[in-house]
Amino acid sequence: MDRTLLNSILKKVEKPSRYTGGELNMRVKDLSAPDGGKLCRFALCFPDVYEIGMSHLGSRIIYNVLNERDDTYCERAYAPWFDMEDELRKNGLPIYSLETGTPLGEFDVIGFSLLYEMCYTNILTVLDLAGVPFRSRDRREEAPLIIAGGPCVCNPEPVADIMDALVFGDGEEVMNEFMDVYTDWKRTGGKKAELLKRLSRIKGVYVPGYYSAEYDDNGNFGRLVKLDPDAPDSIERRIVEDLDAAQYTGKLVVPYMSIVHDRVALEIFRGCTRGCRFCQAGFIYRPVREREMSTVIKQTDESLDCTGYDEISLFSLSSGDYSHIHELVPLILDRYEKDRVSVSLPSLRIDSFLKDDLEKIQKVRKTGLTFAPEAGTQRLRDVINKGVTEEDLLRSVHDAFVAGWHGVKLYFMIGLPTETDEDVLGIAELARKVSREFYSMPKELRGKGLRCTVSASTFVPKPFTPFQWEPQIEVSEVLRRQALLRQALKGIRGVEFSCHFSETSRLEAAFARGDRRLSEVLISAYEHGARLDSWDEHFNKPAWEAAFAENGLTVEQYANRRIGTDEPLAWQHMDAIVCMDYLKREHEKAYDEVTTRDCRKGCNGCFGRRSAVICRGRTEVSE
Repeated sequence: MDRTLLNSILKKVEKPSRYTGGELNMRVKDLSAPDGGKLCRFALCFPDVYEIGMSHLGSRIIYNVLNERDDTYCERAYAPWFDMEDELRKNGLPIYSLETGTPLGEFDVIGFSLLYEMCYTNILTVLDLAGVPFRSRDRREEAPLIIAGGPCVCNPEPVADIMDALVFGDGEEVMNEFMDVYTDWKRTGGKKAELLKRLSRIKGVYVPGYYSAEYDDNGNFGRLVKLDPDAPDSIERRIVEDLDAAQYTGKLVVPYMSIVHDRVALEIFRGCTRGCRFCQAGFIYRPVREREMSTVIKQTDESLDCTGYDEISLFSLSSGDYSHIHELVPLILDRYEKDRVSVSLPSLRIDSFLKDDLEKIQKVRKTGLTFAPEAGTQRLRDVINKGVTEEDLLRSVHDAFVAGWHGVKLYFMIGLPTETDEDVLGIAELARKVSREFYSMPKELRGKGLRCTVSASTFVPKPFTPFQWEPQIEVSEVLRRQALLRQALKGIRGVEFSCHFSETSRLEAAFARGDRRLSEVLISAYEHGARLDSWDEHFNKPAWEAAFAENGLTVEQYANRRIGTDEPLAWQHMDAIVCMDYLKREHEKAYDEVTTRDCRKGCNGCFGRRSAVICRGRTEVSE
């Protein structure tokens, strides 16, 4: 890499610290040492800009896991912003790693984190700038191995023709096995086909090239056919059973610029027991596994000591459900009181009793409070199995207001199955009651004026949820319901409204439930100029319309079609552990407006015959 030329480029871009590296705690390995040339070079790439990728806890964990190996050097790369992409192309420079400035095309492995479908074109930006062909079948033997992991691997088919292999499940559990195979293959030599064969034998690793998709007469997915008799019939999700024993982030890399989550993130548990029927994470991260308080405190000490941060985020799908939350919060606050370290709880259940904790937290610093009722009426909350009531919400915001908060965020969804206009207007009515709750307090107690943000995203059906068969409502209907809600919220004191852009939600639904043909749509859209699609202001609708048309497909056939519960699914070869029969039963219960109990109150058998084994010791298992 020509450093002089690179430095001249960095003077021209908006945020050069995205591309410089050299941060505190960045891993450095000596490539000039006798064994340096034998290291496996792994480029860990997050397909979005630096400040988003650096905030991703999973990537930080994998960065540490791989760099703890003596035979592997993991380096980071992120998708460039438009200005940097233009400068790299203009000057004939490749995309490079932050640690050593090595062009990504020279790495052994490039691994992507797939968190969000609207980042898929960013994968192509990185491959293009690295000089790596998009389609796996077009790559030469010496090309880097292209792999991916993350929640989007639940349905890997839309990127199946791009990836050499995909990792399904908890990365800490499988990546060491993956690298054992890779480094042994590299040391002994051989063709890439032999490597892929060996990788496919690892539980949780999917090699798409061993399968071919077939479609029915209506153009819908029909079945996946094995091209190699030794390929597994299904790919089972890997699970870390003991979070206390699992590797964590090690010394956190501290950025020079502000990032989205610029604080210490401590994962206190993984999984969720609630069973909200729209929530993919709630199903694919089962079963619940908690970290011991002693482990959390140890990781807190290590993270604060090596970073200088003064804020800790207790991270999980529902932080208030942690068994020791009422002990942990005051323990951390007391332990670091002299350093003025604050604690944030980013994912609170509105039926979590946290009044005392909130009062302690606000003595240090008022961090953000977010509650997610999801639906505006109790009927619809029962349909989605939210398991909370209006009384829960009003009690929670009252406790927050009494503790000194005046800013809260309320998250809802528009377009949930069976939703009516009455349900939409119910969102405004809830917001009105929250406003009344605040302004009914004596002025000397409530402090500043209320700042209540009502956020309404568009429902996206996701694989491995009871709503995976449901259609997304049409764009025109999304816009109508947004307008209905916006009008109903007008004039409510202290309440602001924000909603998610419907076009990106539409594409998200298409790729969430898409099949292998979408790989070509993705490549076509990129060639027409699609970039950084998750940034609404840069969403290129004409590029996507042209891409679908060129490939004889439509967004509607993926996003807006109701799939029969007996139809084949493009992702059915992926085994997320939660069984399809259970998801079908939950789908039926949704339409009957019947709720399902929290797993902590008794096993509901979501793992089928495997429930007794997986849930033993975690909950009372049903026969």
